[in-house]
Formats: sequence, structure tokens, C-alpha cells
Amino acid sequence: MRPIYLDYHATSPLDERVWQAMLPYWRERFGNPASQGHFYGWEAQAAVELAREQVAASLNTTPESIIFTSGATEANNLAIKGVAAACYHRGRHIVTVQTEHRAVLEPCRYLESLGFRVTYLPVQADGLVDVERLRQALQPDTILVSVMAANNEIGVLQPLAAIGAICRERGILFHTDAAQAVGKIPLDMQTLPVDLLSLTAHKIGGPKGVGALFVRRDGPRIPLVPQLHGGGQEGGWRGGTLAVPLLVGLGAALALAEAEREQEQARLLSLRTHLWQELQKLDGVLLNGAWSPRLAGNLNVTFLGVNGAELHRQLQPVVAVSAGSACSTGQPSHVLQALGRSAAQAASSVRFGLGRETTAADIQRVITHLHTLLPRLRQTTAENSYIKK
Repeated sequence: MRPIYLDYHATSPLDERVWQAMLPYWRERFGNPASQGHFYGWEAQAAVELAREQVAASLNTTPESIIFTSGATEANNLAIKGVAAACYHRGRHIVTVQTEHRAVLEPCRYLESLGFRVTYLPVQADGLVDVERLRQALQPDTILVSVMAANNEIGVLQPLAAIGAICRERGILFHTDAAQAVGKIPLDMQTLPVDLLSLTAHKIGGPKGVGALFVRRDGPRIPLVPQLHGGGQEGGWRGGTLAVPLLVGLGAALALAEAEREQEQARLLSLRTHLWQELQKLDGVLLNGAWSPRLAGNLNVTFLGVNGAELHRQLQPVVAVSAGSACSTGQPSHVLQALGRSAAQAASSVRFGLGRETTAADIQRVITHLHTLLPRLRQTTAENSYIKK
């Protein structure tokens, strides 16, 4: 029997309905959308524009605001490095948060090597940014603030509206990495003061290798320098032949996620609440991050008094989970350490990521396994500790 999959923050299975939408574009409708002199190119271009409309609709914005990318990592790089390159004459200070994904932290560190200054804000014990502390971190030459919408490890939802309002007051651009949030929480670009937003398909039942960057068009032009140059695709913002089947999948996945969002998130919240209630019956279980506001399908807990490596080894046959980001395997979670957890506590933490195919029976099986496993592991850990002494 395959393990139960509870690692939806790493990726999600391709939804069958999305797969069916993509199928014709692998062979029958194989045209290059840049080929505008014949039917095959027109057919492909029509599919691309439908996908753009679907992505835009999910954010309540215009199709012209959407730039297609290979995923959220590329979108983050385009947003952060693109703004830095365009605004370096105006200022060289950027503000972000210690608990961001590596796809934001690494571009920021790269910019530091070029002479930019980056402030990495700490978070509170619940994982949330102190908005007043962020306000105080802004400097006269701050050009960009980047704060993720939903954390990929602990699921907490940052106060985007409050942060965006502060940025608007100061004329500073605001970017958010919404890879984990899109399709799961409302993201209305008509009301949310966000200038740039990154998203991806594979967290919501779409294909891997495709995403998008929202760039606000209703207002002053957002200064952005392209990071990929080539054939002039995407209005010159991102060169390269568009992957039509993947874009069809992105659009279909977002349309489905938005159509089913309220019902699905309520279902996941019920499952997550039951899981947490049962885990609290075990001693030494700590919740990482605020209970609310939080993604409905996220639960991140630390199990005290156990060896982290052994915990994950014995979980593997029954349930597929992780200790942190799939992009930082083997490293202590920088997110949990920012919350005050030690390296050992971070290693003995589990990120439960629930998704579309998670059932109540799955959750009950995981609960039963943990109620058997944890006491045994704690006894073994205590005995080993005694022997070493």
C-alpha cells in the first residue's frame, strides 16, 4: 500500500479534469502561439489567451496584468531582480522577512552581492510580521517590500492589506509570493494593495513547470527589467516559446480552485481541526505558527522528546510528510528557527499538508499510527539518552 500523501505544500497530484483539458495540446493542437501566419498558431494563441483570462479572473484583474513564467521561482526572480534593476538609480534598499521561501531569500542575497541592502525582518512567535516593525524598517531609498501571502511551512497568512497600505503611503512597490495562497484564499487585486504577485500551478492540482507574475497595470507603470531575453514573448517581459499545454493546465487548475474554494477549504479545515484535536491528546506536541489566520490545509507541529530523523523514518511507510520546505531537504527549517525552535526541535517537527484527495479515513489512519508510534519513540529516545550518559 502506498503511503498516505500529506505533503500538498510540496506539490499536488494533477487533477484529472486539468489533465483532460491539457491533452489536446500535446499532439493535435501543437502549434506555436508566436506563429501568427496560420491556423495552428492562431489555435495555440487562443488557448494561451483563454488561460491568461482564467488566471486574471482568479485574481479579479485584467489579462494584460499577467506575465506567464515557468513557475513561482521565476516569477519571484523577475519581480525582485526586475524591480531592483529598474530602480537602482532611485534606491537600493529592499525589505523582506526571515521566513520567506528560498526563491525570495536567494534573489535578495544575490542583490546584496551587487551592492543592494536588504533588511530581513524577524517574525513574532506566531510567525506573523509585526506591521509597525516593518514600517520602521522602511528607509528613504527603500524600493521594494516582499512578504509572502501564506507561509509554505507553517501556513500563516500575512497581513497583506496592512503592509500594502503602508507601502502605498510611502510610494514603495509591494510584492507577494502567493504560491501557497492562490486558489485557497481570496486574492482580489481590485482591493488588495499589491503591485506584484507570484503564483504557480502545481500546488493546486495543476502541472509543474508553469506559473505567472501579476504586474499591476491600473496606475503608475511598474518599473521592471526583463530577466529572460529572447523572442519578445509576453510583451517583451519574458522571452521563450510558451508551453501551451502547461498554460492550459494552469488556467484550468485556477478556474477549478476558485469555483470550489469555499467548499473545499471548509472541508480541509474540518479535517485539520480533527487532526490537531487528536494530536493534543499526546504529550509534548507544540503547534508551530498561529492557528488563525492560517491555510486550512496546513498543520505544522513539533513532537518533543523524540529523535527527528527516526520520527520521519518511521512515518514514511504510512504517511508522506516533510519537516519543512521541499526545496531545503536535509537542512534545519529556517522558518521554525525564526519562531524560536532549536535545530533539534525543528528536526522533530512535521508539516502536514492536506489537499483535494485527502480523506477523513486518511487522517484517522495517521492519527492511529502516531498514537502508537510516539510513546515508543519517546521511550527509545530516553533510553538512548540514558545510555550515552
